[in-house]
Amino acid sequence: MNHFFSKLAFLALALTCTAGAAPDLSGQKAIQNWYRAWETHDWSLLEQALAGGFTFSSPLDDHIDLQHVKERCWPNTYKIKRFDIEKVVVDGDNVFVVSTGWTTSGKFARNADYFQLKNGKIQAYECFFGPGINYPNSGK
Repeated sequence: MNHFFSKLAFLALALTCTAGAAPDLSGQKAIQNWYRAWETHDWSLLEQALAGGFTFSSPLDDHIDLQHVKERCWPNTYKIKRFDIEKVVVDGDNVFVVSTGWTTSGKFARNADYFQLKNGKIQAYECFFGPGINYPNSGK
């Protein structure tokens, strides 16, 4: 089982035990599909994971809409090989993920990703990365 999916399965079990009821896993499915879409270059899968009015933010982008994501960010998918998910923290409709993204050339980008969910879909995404970590567009 993929490391990311095993972390989400564990998280679902933990939430069930602490909340006493089955958690709503639709938001977690949307986040799984987010990473899968970037890995597999599947724009349709990405769109299915997103809520209306979705925004994308990073140190390079400030709350850009989906069309701008497709123009600015999506062309980089051909460089993406996979993501290793290291931490997942859920607080209601807020999800933090620490990941390492690997490029096809062996470079990596270590990210802290913040997702805001709405009705089981991703309403907003914020990516945090620092200098010197081989961000795919940095030319390093």
